[in-house]
Order: sequence, then structure tokens, then C-alpha cells
Amino acid sequence: MSFDIALSGIQAINEQLNTTSNNIANAGTFGFKSSRANFSAMYAGSRPTGAEVGSLSQSINLGGGVLKTGRGLDAAIDGRGFFVSRDAQNTLSYSRVGIFKAGSDGYLVDSNGRKVQGYGTVPGSTALGPVGDLKIPTGQIPAQASTKLEYTTNLSAGWSVKTGTFNKGDSQTYNDSRTSQLYDSLGVAHTLNQYFVKTGANTVEVHYTLDNTAVGGVTQLAFDTRGQLATINGNGPTNPPPTPVPADYQPTFATVPLTSGAIAGANPITLAINYNGSTQYAGDTSISANKWDGSTSGTYTGVELASDGSLVASYSNGSKQNVGTIALATFADEAALTAVSDTSWVASAASGNALYDRPGVGMSAKLSTNSLEQSNVDITSELVGLMTSQRNYQANSKVISTESAMMQSLMQAL
Repeated sequence: MSFDIALSGIQAINEQLNTTSNNIANAGTFGFKSSRANFSAMYAGSRPTGAEVGSLSQSINLGGGVLKTGRGLDAAIDGRGFFVSRDAQNTLSYSRVGIFKAGSDGYLVDSNGRKVQGYGTVPGSTALGPVGDLKIPTGQIPAQASTKLEYTTNLSAGWSVKTGTFNKGDSQTYNDSRTSQLYDSLGVAHTLNQYFVKTGANTVEVHYTLDNTAVGGVTQLAFDTRGQLATINGNGPTNPPPTPVPADYQPTFATVPLTSGAIAGANPITLAINYNGSTQYAGDTSISANKWDGSTSGTYTGVELASDGSLVASYSNGSKQNVGTIALATFADEAALTAVSDTSWVASAASGNALYDRPGVGMSAKLSTNSLEQSNVDITSELVGLMTSQRNYQANSKVISTESAMMQSLMQAL
């Protein structure tokens, strides 16, 4: 009986050594979670029969260190959650390893070539679609025509009033001119010039040319005695000030429409100019905003991850597009997931079904981008455990050798 009890101890320790060895071997594996062999006593009725490994515990909820890599498609999960991937057999696996790339077919894949799951974008909308494979537009994106211009300026109160007729070719007939770059529907760039002419103590006219050709009408800007914009073309703000006027009141005005003439091969440019926040204070003329939309066509140059899981694709024209959002999975009992190869897990009956969400939403944590989660193995603890296992192995071996010696003495006595 002592032989069997000691043998069970040696077998259990061998399994414990396998677990410890696997932990040590994966101390440098990204996203690895250490395991622990838990011993259980065995009895036949009231008689002891030895020991066995009753269960294996995974330290899934214990995070590893975060290594900064500087790579735009590396990500570590800062808390709960798993990245979700689908292989060629449509099997879903869950991992903490956030090493991604754009595959040859344009789909986002993990380091093992499995398609990463997430929320795709809905064309013509900011809404997100259902969870599925994430497709990255790696080709050329079309040109976008300019539709709006945000222009905020301080027009110097010290300007002299111009009394002559405006002539864009004569700088004596206007006080200042500024340029903005616009794009037509083909992506061809055009230059919009604004000429500012002070016509009274608190009034300024704005004349426009597109590619040096007069376009649109004349815009009348009027300022109050505090130097704030009061009316545009005689129209006051769309948010009239309350009484009394608070110190932080900012008037908002309707945009000024501007339509170009015919453009060869392209649609006319229809623009809405926003002058909100413009002022007439003493000092130099200055510009605090001169922002236009629109772009030329562009080719794909790369993609990066944001902390909220958004996939942001970059193009040669400087445009950036949100092309999807990575999904994270959480489980009712993450420790009950079944570990498989490629530093991954699959769901089990005990773990429950996966609950999907965007990073930072619900139970899912945010991402730490340009980073990877390191193994959570504590080498020092594992080596101490290795020495303890060795001592226990020797003790059980001693029981067997002692039992063998006793049996030999008995045989010699007979």
C-alpha cells in the first residue's frame, strides 16, 4: 500500500513539474497566463490512497507587464477582455496577444493569420455594424469636394476706411487679403482669395475670387462697440443674447453660402463659410482658424489602433478614416476558459458565452496602444516551486526505497 501511495505522489509531482516547466518556458511569451497544479488527497472509504492533481488554476485575471513597442498595430488590454479571432474553420478563439497586421486580402489578422473580429463601419454613416471580420480599405479613396470653410479672424480696428471702388489688382482698394485651398469633385486644388475692405467705423466688406476669378457676392460684416461680430449681411446671431448678457456669451451666425462658376470636368464648388468668433480689436490682423474640408484622391499608407479600439487608416492625401473598431470579449467565468495553442483560449460550458463590446465600454477595458502585454509568470516563484517539487519528489522516492528495503529484509527473514 505504501508503494501505491508514494507512487501517486510521484505521479502528481510529475504533473506539477509539467505545469511549472510550461510556466517557465513561457516566461517570455506575450499574453501568456501562468497555471498552478492543485493537489487533492485521495481516499478509499476512510483509507488514504495518496495524492493527485485535482485541478489546474489559470491566473487569467492577473495582468502581465506592459511593454512599449512603438508599433501602431500592437495593443495591450488594460484590464478585462480578450481579442477575438476567427480561423479558416470558423472557430473563434480568444487571446490577450494584440499583434495585428493588414493581411494580403485587406482583412485585419492576428499574428497567427486568423481574422480579427470587430465592428465594421456602415457606409455613409457614423454607426457601427455587427461583429465580423474587419476589412481595411487598402486601395485608393476618391477625392472629396470642399463644402465648408471655418474662418475666424481679428480684423484690425486701426484699419483706414477705403472710399474707392474695390479692385483686386490694386492693393490700395482693400485692407487685407487671405487665401484658402479648396478642392473640386475631381480632387483638383483651387485657391480662394478673400479681400477685406473697411467701409465704415465698424463695417467690413468681403470680396471673393476663385483662381483669380471673381465669385459670389459681397459679404457685409458689422461689429458692435465691443469689437464682437454683430451681423452678417444684416442678419444677427442665431442665438440672440439673453438679458443681461453673460460674460461668456458667444454669438453664432448662419454660414455664408458661396458657389463657384463652372469647373471643367467637375461639379461647381458649393461652400459654406463660417465667420463665428471673428472680431474687430485694436492691434494687428490675425487668423485663429482657416480650416477647409475636401481632399485629393489618396492611396492607403497604413493603419493604426486607438485606445478605444478604433482602426484609423491613413492615406497619401493626409486623410484619416475610421474603418472599424476591434471587439473585446468578456466571460462570466474567465478562469474556466480552455487553453489552446497560439496563446489562446476557447469558450467552455463553464466559462459561459462570450459577451462582445467595444474597448472601454461595459466590462471591456481600454487598450494601451503601441504596447504588448507580457507574460504574468513570476520566475522567482516558479523556481522556488521547482525546488519544493524536487524535495517532495525525493521524499516520495525515499518512501519507496524504504518500503523496498523493508520488503527485502522480510524476504531474507523467511
